[in-house]
Amino acid sequence: MSVTENNVSESLREGAVIPAASRAERFTSYDVEAFEVPGGREENWRFTPMKRLRGLHDGSAVTSGEITLEADAAPELTIETVGRDDSRLGQAGVPSDRIAAQAYSSFQKATVVTVPKETKASKPSVLRIHGPGEGLVAYGHLQVRAEAFAEAVVVLDHVGSGTYADNVEFVIGAGAKVTVVSVQDWADDAVHVSEQHLQLGRDAALRHTVITLGGDLVRVSPTATFTDKGGDVDMLGVYFADGGQHQEHRLFVDHAVPNCKSRVGYKGALQGEGAHTVWIGDVLIRAAAEATDTYEFNRNLVLTPGARADSVPNLEIETGEIEGAGHASATGRFDDEQLFYLQSRGIAEEAARRLVVRGFFHEILVKIDVPEVRERLEAAIEAELEAVGA
Repeated sequence: MSVTENNVSESLREGAVIPAASRAERFTSYDVEAFEVPGGREENWRFTPMKRLRGLHDGSAVTSGEITLEADAAPELTIETVGRDDSRLGQAGVPSDRIAAQAYSSFQKATVVTVPKETKASKPSVLRIHGPGEGLVAYGHLQVRAEAFAEAVVVLDHVGSGTYADNVEFVIGAGAKVTVVSVQDWADDAVHVSEQHLQLGRDAALRHTVITLGGDLVRVSPTATFTDKGGDVDMLGVYFADGGQHQEHRLFVDHAVPNCKSRVGYKGALQGEGAHTVWIGDVLIRAAAEATDTYEFNRNLVLTPGARADSVPNLEIETGEIEGAGHASATGRFDDEQLFYLQSRGIAEEAARRLVVRGFFHEILVKIDVPEVRERLEAAIEAELEAVGA
């Protein structure tokens, strides 16, 4: 088992050393040609199997299909289909890699979902996004806007086949409280690369959960930014990779204003030959972000030989005037002591293994506020365990 632990408390003094490759210098652009074609050795791409991107990264993936979006939304929300010239698009963030820029320059129409100010949605809103179909390529753009003091739950459910790249924006207004669940439950052939931009206003609260189960290759990159004091973001994730699947989650929390809070917690399990998961967690506390409170962790459970989990937490601090900051990462197999304890209580080995896996995910599962999604995820995990015989 490999474990990394780092904690920084209020006692941290000013003058912290910032790595040369600071996330503060991250390049962003809407222009595809502003980015070099990645070859796979770049830090941002070194874990990604480039050949399996089907040309999304080098411009050879030409639009040949389109997604289908089905909405079962609360009546209080408005859903619009808009053109590229809509002035609201791009508000939450700018693409930070070539595929995101390609997606931004390639979509023809976007969906904008708005929760009006001082409105509480009467039920969760589900947006089901169907891929373009096997052998087809599509690009998309989706924006969810919560105006001041609005409250809502939004589920993005990705299903179907094909190759799909998109940008997703969450613009959370002052005092708004929003829960978002992004489910990647693609068919076995699907490739999905998504950059998600999370922007929080003054005293806004966002719980953002990513669930990745299906697909051949899935890469989701959420970036959280704060525009004013009091923002609170909770970024959670659950993933389960089977043999041959590549699942990659790259997170960036950019603390640039004072008195904001972030919590990041991702857990994943792997089984089967060639199953590969990647988790990168970057947190930047800029000099102006005094009284920041942040913590991130990633845990991985390897169920069978031949699976590989890469986990890299990074924390950069440019001021000593913080409430607290820390990160943690761990990857390992079943805990023999836990199995022994359960078996010593008369529980068969197979049942004991299932209990250990359920317990491993429980910390995240209980925080998913949408019962239907939580039950679906629990059933999916149970089906995975049935397949591996755990």
